[in-house]
Amino acid sequence: MKIIILFCIITLTCVFFGNVVSNDNHLPYKAIFNFGDSISDTGNAMKSFGPMPSNSPYGSTYFKHPAGRLSNGRLIIDFIAGAYGLPFLPALHNLTKDQDIMKGVNFAFAGSSALEYKFFAQHAVTPPGTNNSLSVQLGWFKELKPSLCKSKKACDRYFKKSLFFVGEIGGNDILSYVLTNKPVTEIREIVPLMVEAIANTTSVSPIKEGVTELVIPGNFPIGCNAAFLSIVDSKKKEDYDELGCLIPYNTLVEYFNEQLKCAIDTLRQNNPQAQIIYFDYYNDAKRLYQAPQKYGFTSDKNEILKACCGSNAPYNVDVKKPCGTTGTTVCSDPSKQINWDGAHLTEAAYRMIAKGLVEGPFANPSLKTPPFKIA
Repeated sequence: MKIIILFCIITLTCVFFGNVVSNDNHLPYKAIFNFGDSISDTGNAMKSFGPMPSNSPYGSTYFKHPAGRLSNGRLIIDFIAGAYGLPFLPALHNLTKDQDIMKGVNFAFAGSSALEYKFFAQHAVTPPGTNNSLSVQLGWFKELKPSLCKSKKACDRYFKKSLFFVGEIGGNDILSYVLTNKPVTEIREIVPLMVEAIANTTSVSPIKEGVTELVIPGNFPIGCNAAFLSIVDSKKKEDYDELGCLIPYNTLVEYFNEQLKCAIDTLRQNNPQAQIIYFDYYNDAKRLYQAPQKYGFTSDKNEILKACCGSNAPYNVDVKKPCGTTGTTVCSDPSKQINWDGAHLTEAAYRMIAKGLVEGPFANPSLKTPPFKIA
């Protein structure tokens, strides 16, 4: 077992970092568990919906083949796991018999929502792409828990050295309303419901299951997202800021994040035994659009908001021709683009966001000091 652990650590070190930690007892976290949507799904949706063609551009930059991730390479969760000397999180639905799950599992599912799937039908809104909402994923965790630890004492000891990510979640709830042509004012009305769902689900599980350190991320500046820009397609000049981002939708996310932070404060008061960390995805990502050249991206203002992989359409996004299908192309250098396929970001963008979270200043409070740097 020690040989296997050492091999995993050395492999990760060669890929990400320049130093080696030979004993995983020195690692800040024994395991990482993740819940969310396509931003952090490492294979659950692909397992359920079927594999991508082997020549798909997804995963092409790092894995050289589709690897369950909706990007050209690694995701934020991949970089964070590496920074703490842990392997890529295996997707729950990809687990094999007798597979070692003690270093963590990924429950995130592309298309997931914060609100229950039935909510959207009840409100005559286009439903998300899956019914595997946040509460469903946390139900999966409860089912898996007996395989991780057998007693309350053992679970408390194990979870005390584990890190849990509850989200990012909520982007698909907003997208469902946008696809139903609902105005921002109406979407704003469901924000408290979304936040309540995240807070309540987190309180019931994992906090009541004994987890003592967890992360609850906010949401991204979706007004700068190529998919939202393409779908909304506002003709009003006043709807756009100096970066070309949609002001009403970024303002909506700012409201969501403020409400979420208030809910996190309440969770902290009610659960003083738990360390609850807020990830500021909004400002972490927004800085990339504000000064793209500083972070290695193209300085061309006409290109920075476009998707790398897509069709010849505004922002390179056509919902009828998604990335990888006939008639789509991939930009010559994905590392120069923030957006990958419209809805999701490139590995280069996720790397910079992960650095901002692990190295600061976009985690509040900070995570434990990682043994490795994100290269």
